[in-house]
Amino acid sequence: MHDFLLAKEVIDEVLRIIEENNLKNISDVELEIGTISMAHDGLSEHTEDISIENLKFGLDSISKNTLLEKVIFKIKKVEGEHWKIKSIL
Repeated sequence: MHDFLLAKEVIDEVLRIIEENNLKNISDVELEIGTISMAHDGLSEHTEDISIENLKFGLDSISKNTLLEKVIFKIKKVEGEHWKIKSIL
């Protein structure tokens, strides 16, 4: 479930960047994903690390019927506890 929430956040941010910069014909989006743990109740014992495979599935599912439908999401695991959009091509 957390993977899906992060996927939605990523898609929303990519769409915002595309609109702000009037980008066209996007083919690839490169992401860097650190060790992200999410706990919606604030308790560290209830955290769940994000699965790259599940995140990719969520990105592909959420991007259907959007400008990102045919985009290839390239995800690289990095050090740290963050995620960021590395490039939009």
